[in-house]
Amino acid sequence: MPKPTARSVVPGSRTGRLAQLYRRFGEVEATGTSLLYERVAVALSESDEALRAIEAAPARKRHPTVILAALHDLALAGRAPALAAAYAAVDGDAAAAAAVDALLRMTDSVVSLAARRKTRPDETGRYTVLYPAVAEAARRVGATAVGLVDVGCSAGLNLHVDRVGIAYSNGQSLGDPSSPVQVSASLVGDRPIPTRAIPKVVTRVGVDPDPIDVTDADDIRWVRACLWPDQPERVARLEAERALAATAPPMLLRGDAVELLPEALARVPADALPVVTTTWALSRLSRESREGFLQRLVEAAAGRPVAWVSAEGVGVAPAVPTLGDRRASGHSIIGLAVLDRSARHTEALGRCWSRGRLLAWLARR
Repeated sequence: MPKPTARSVVPGSRTGRLAQLYRRFGEVEATGTSLLYERVAVALSESDEALRAIEAAPARKRHPTVILAALHDLALAGRAPALAAAYAAVDGDAAAAAAVDALLRMTDSVVSLAARRKTRPDETGRYTVLYPAVAEAARRVGATAVGLVDVGCSAGLNLHVDRVGIAYSNGQSLGDPSSPVQVSASLVGDRPIPTRAIPKVVTRVGVDPDPIDVTDADDIRWVRACLWPDQPERVARLEAERALAATAPPMLLRGDAVELLPEALARVPADALPVVTTTWALSRLSRESREGFLQRLVEAAAGRPVAWVSAEGVGVAPAVPTLGDRRASGHSIIGLAVLDRSARHTEALGRCWSRGRLLAWLARR
C-alpha cells in the first residue's frame, strides 16, 4: 500500500487548506470519539496524492465527512476489503494506510459517491423531542388520530416516533417499552415531560429532495456508511430502526419541501390531524423558502387544523419564539404551532441539545 508522502503543498494554497481541514477533523473533531477516523483523516492530510484525489470531487463534497463516508461505503460493499478488515479490527494504523490506498485506487468511485450522495445525520434521538411534542399537538386540538408529515425525512425514521420506547433520566418513559428501538435522553430542569400518548397514526408521509428507501440495500448501506465505523452501538441502533421502519415503509415524496407540502398534507384523512415535523431541516432552506413553508401551512389550515412540531436552531423556524436566546447558541428550540383558519398559536415547548439527547421541557400546559 502506498505510504503518505511528505508534505509539499504550499500553506494557504487550495491543497494546503484542504490538508488543514483534514488534519483539524482528525485531531479535533474525531479525537476522543473515533480512533479510526482520527488516524485516517490525519493520514489523508499528509498525502499529496490523496489530497489531489479529493480535489477531483466537487468543492462542496470534499469535506471529511463526505469522503470518509464514501470510503466506508466501498468497504461495506466489499470493494475495499483491506479497509473493511482494518475497521473491523479497530486498527488505526492499518485503516490509515488502507484508506489512502483505497482512495488512490478507486478515486473515480469515491468521487462519484461523494458527488451524488449527501451525508445523512444520525436521526436517532429525535424521538425524545418529537414524541411529547406530537402528543401535545394532538391534545391541543383534541385529535384522536394524526397523520405525520416529516419534512427533510431522510430515511423516514422520525415517522415511526409512536412505535419506539423512550426513557428519560428522571424515570419517566413514553412509547412502547417492548419496541426493538429504545432511546434515552437526559432532562435539564425540574419540569417533567408530559406523559400522554400519541394517538393513532393513520398516515406517514416523508418529504425530502433525496429520500432514503429503507428497503433498498444501496440506500441503507450509504446511511450505514455515514456512521463512524468504530461506533457499534450506533450501528445496532440504526439497524433496529431500519428493521422497524421496513415493517411499514412510509410514503416518500421526492422534491422541494415547500412545493410538495400541500400534496403531503392532502394525503392525511379528513378525520385526522396533520402534524408536520421538521428536525434540523429548515436550516438547509433559504429564509425565503422558510417563510414559504410557513405560508403553505397557513394555507392548508384554511380548511382544517394543522399542527407543526419543530426542533430547529434558535431563530431558524419562522414565527417560533426564541425565548430571548441568541442565534448559534449551541442549542435548539422545540416549537409547536397550531393553525386553524385565521388563528395561529405558536410557542416554544422547550430547548434541546445534541439532537435530542439532552432537553429541557418548558411548557406549562
